[in-house]
Amino acid sequence: MLHIKETIVVEGKFDKERLKGITDAPIICTGGFSLYTNKNIINSIRKMAEKTGIIVLTDSDGAGFRIRNYIKQCVGRRGVVKHAYIPSIEGKERRKRVPGKEGLVGVEGMTEEDLLKILETVVTVEEAAPDEVIKPITKAMFFEDGLSGKDDSLEKRRQLAKVLGIPVRISANAMLDLLNSAIGYDEYKKALEIANKK
Repeated sequence: MLHIKETIVVEGKFDKERLKGITDAPIICTGGFSLYTNKNIINSIRKMAEKTGIIVLTDSDGAGFRIRNYIKQCVGRRGVVKHAYIPSIEGKERRKRVPGKEGLVGVEGMTEEDLLKILETVVTVEEAAPDEVIKPITKAMFFEDGLSGKDDSLEKRRQLAKVLGIPVRISANAMLDLLNSAIGYDEYKKALEIANKK
């Protein structure tokens, strides 16, 4: 059981049930797009972002990213919002007869082991040894590596996302944040080398 102080925000009740088996963290359901009209949910999310910080864990499809961005916008600078990403995996959940609109497995379709790994990247911060210097990944590096500012940058970022096992839809800024907070320079460079060979 993963004990974390943050509140986790998910899209639906099946996502919530899936997470209850691996963490005792408070969980808020957005109810999908009803989030846009339900002020109580937004107020709860804002309150928990200020009190405990929140971890947004939505599906890796377009709807999940719209919900994720809306939450970030609503909270603004009044609280802590962390993002945990599931990879873009084609398939469907067991309870569904057919795959979703984009054909991707959602939070409820991930294994408990994978969900633990995903959450641990957000809640666990490795302490650097006193003599170890952590090298940040910058926007300038992104440009030098062809991940921004070039005609084929989007495709290169998508290839890198596939290698890292994160959603291919992730924006350049969100990818940069994730690389710096959870992945690190060395792993980034190794993954970039693999992506460039594809």
